[in-house]
Amino acid sequence: MNTMMKTVSLSFLCAAFAFLSVDVLAADAAAEVAAIHAVDQNWLKAYNGGDADAVAGLYDEKAILLPPGAPAPHGRAAIRAFFASDITASKKAGVTFHLGPNPDGSANGDMGWASGIYTVTDASGKVVDSGKYLSVSKKEDGKWLYVRDTWNSDVAAPAEAPAAQKK
Repeated sequence: MNTMMKTVSLSFLCAAFAFLSVDVLAADAAAEVAAIHAVDQNWLKAYNGGDADAVAGLYDEKAILLPPGAPAPHGRAAIRAFFASDITASKKAGVTFHLGPNPDGSANGDMGWASGIYTVTDASGKVVDSGKYLSVSKKEDGKWLYVRDTWNSDVAAPAEAPAAQKK
């Protein structure tokens, strides 16, 4: 075989391997995103089930929670305390959280993210809140853990009463 034929053959082989590896990498990324979304479903089940310990267990030891209208708890213990209180308030109010269909997400190596929409319903099934969420996760020892987690409502906050005017 002459040098030109060897070069063309080698180039073809390299291109074929590159093409095939893209499919393998895409399949791996899709599996990782599915695993991240499974964590979201575990969060939902634990939250609605009243299990603050299980919810907190889905967060990295150094995670930061970014809840709306509240200070940001830093670390798993503070996140657990936040959710213990929040879950109690939700149970008392009789509300349940739901995640919307078709969440988005991506993963690259040991980092990934997920985003989507949520609704909150009361005991009668009426939607009392809706909004969006975004989480950033890292894979540690084969397990995806949240490192940042935030959400916010699409429902407008109640307007403040106008300040009383001095006479």
